[in-house]
Amino acid sequence: MPAFDLKTTIRGSMPRIPFERIARDILGKDYELSLVVCGDTLATKMNSAYRHKTYSPNVLSFPLSKAEGEIFLNIRKAEREARTFDTTTTKRLTLLFVHGCFHLKGLDHGTRMEALEKRILSKYGY
Repeated sequence: MPAFDLKTTIRGSMPRIPFERIARDILGKDYELSLVVCGDTLATKMNSAYRHKTYSPNVLSFPLSKAEGEIFLNIRKAEREARTFDTTTTKRLTLLFVHGCFHLKGLDHGTRMEALEKRILSKYGY
């Protein structure tokens, strides 16, 4: 079984982001990660089903075990947020992916998580 699996449920092109390398840096080489790049519809359904929230999230992280997890990355929400924050879709998606990985690692929001995110983003030129 691969340590990293990427699925897309959207039409159109995807920015070139080194998802697998970033995931290995954060989660380790033995972590089994499934990344689903989706749009608003699937992200909202997942948010409703598993978190009982009715909005469209930008990223969802689901730890399945200590060594396995799944991330749903909502590209449509990231595109809108990129315009709002005056950045590129690639940079926004990368930040959201890094954020999701750190949640899988067990970190909560806060200054420590932000510092680690900045370090990883800097390493990859974002």
